[in-house]
Amino acid sequence: MLNVFTLDNGRLKGGLFQEEIETAEDLAQSRPIWVDLESPSAEEKGWILDRFGLTIPEDIVDDDLEESARFYEEDNGELHIRSDFLIEGDGDPPAKSARNVRVAFILFNNILFSVHNEDLPVFRLLRLRARRIPALIEDAKDVLLKLYDADAEYSADVLEGIYDKLEAVSARVLKSDVTDAEAGEVLGSIAREEDLNGRIRRNVMDTRRALSFMMRSRMLSAEQFEESRQILRDIDSLDSHTAFLFDKINFLMDATVGFININQNKIIKIFSVASVALLPPTLIASIYGMNFKYMPELDMAWGYPLALGLMLLSVAAPFIYFRRKGWLR
Repeated sequence: MLNVFTLDNGRLKGGLFQEEIETAEDLAQSRPIWVDLESPSAEEKGWILDRFGLTIPEDIVDDDLEESARFYEEDNGELHIRSDFLIEGDGDPPAKSARNVRVAFILFNNILFSVHNEDLPVFRLLRLRARRIPALIEDAKDVLLKLYDADAEYSADVLEGIYDKLEAVSARVLKSDVTDAEAGEVLGSIAREEDLNGRIRRNVMDTRRALSFMMRSRMLSAEQFEESRQILRDIDSLDSHTAFLFDKINFLMDATVGFININQNKIIKIFSVASVALLPPTLIASIYGMNFKYMPELDMAWGYPLALGLMLLSVAAPFIYFRRKGWLR
């Protein structure tokens, strides 16, 4: 899918208008500032080459975390940035769980080209916001900055959702009695929120790296440079919040595991008390239930003392063995 976005009379009327391109002729007539390619076909990439003289590599959205591969500038002026954007997901089915989606940006001849394999909520948010707010976008660099700004805002909203879910988990964990079944459900919920919180942290870290690269490249105007600094300050606050949530997650995880251990200790205690209580009757029954009628000890005066000695030895031998192994320490 190929969409182009154009400005209506520049900044005066402000509108960022979207048009889905279905033919090379439609693309030739457009004057976009942003070309968005979602899972582009080879034919659509050919249209981009013919219309703008830009070659889009096949591996442009590969998962390569090296700095040199994620942020660089070509000799012909192409500026390449690869960034991760968050999709919260709902986890049902598992394929729709939270994930980070790689997006490749190319800034060339004052046009922003974006390539990705999934529709992203941040992109939808920017499109809606650009239609509502006049003069939000002036050029292609504004599009990129507003995408990063929307990404930070989306991450903040997801963090608020994580906090609300952890509050619900706290209410379940910190009550007087927690069953093993409830504890298992709670651990699953905590694990999901921990994974999502970690993805947010990775996402904002990636956004910080991209903004820092843009600021170092001196491609931004003074106003855009200040906007980038403001986004970085927002990201710093998100970092602090993710750290707080990690601490809360660890506390809830430890508390839940602690309740599971308490429940297990209660069960073990019951069995321990029962076994200790049954030991004296078992010993008495064993002594008085002995019968040596067909044994040579029957007529021997030391038969009974021998049986008692064997009992004592059967207790002492394991005790000495366990003590030497250090299992009683």
